[in-house]
Amino acid sequence: MSRPLLFILTGAVLSGLTCAVTPPIPAPISEDSLPHVSAPPPAAGEHAREREVAAIERYLLARRTGLAPQEIGSLAHTIVEQSRHYDLDPALVMAVMHVESRFNTFAVSPVGALGLMQILPETGQEMALKHGVAWHGARTLFDPEINVKLGVAYLRELSNRYGNISTALAAYNWGPGRIDRRLRRGSRLPVEYPRLVLDAHATRWVAGRRS
Repeated sequence: MSRPLLFILTGAVLSGLTCAVTPPIPAPISEDSLPHVSAPPPAAGEHAREREVAAIERYLLARRTGLAPQEIGSLAHTIVEQSRHYDLDPALVMAVMHVESRFNTFAVSPVGALGLMQILPETGQEMALKHGVAWHGARTLFDPEINVKLGVAYLRELSNRYGNISTALAAYNWGPGRIDRRLRRGSRLPVEYPRLVLDAHATRWVAGRRS
């Protein structure tokens, strides 16, 4: 996704290989070695969602997002809407943004990842095509609402692919191709980035539940 260093889903990461001479695929990142993430909260009613949006808006207003107050209000709605649409905890999405960009809408990484969720242009273009989002080149990723829509959709795609959020986060950061190669070789999967995100989720502000 971005550069090497973006709820709980259960199940195995990959099926075992049938070839007897092929080393077995290792288990995904051990959940015991990472901070615990509680299950996503149940779908909120309209009033609860509005409170959640308001809490996110207040939090973002205190950050250097590069956005006007009215833009932050719209972004807060998008974060909650897209997180719930893809059955992810908005607090986890916020944790990814904290680690990736510190909520800077115009952040650019040394490898060219852009925006709030630090999406590489090629990944952004692919996700935009999949989800019917108009693509106007890399600058599209500086639209905060589009960045969140594509980033959350990508995180859900990786979560479905790997079957647990820790490996999905590793793939979000390292790229799924590199994670797949490590799985095939039986190499240890990276834990640094998942730990950063899950620590942020556990210890920092979570949808108004922490300050």
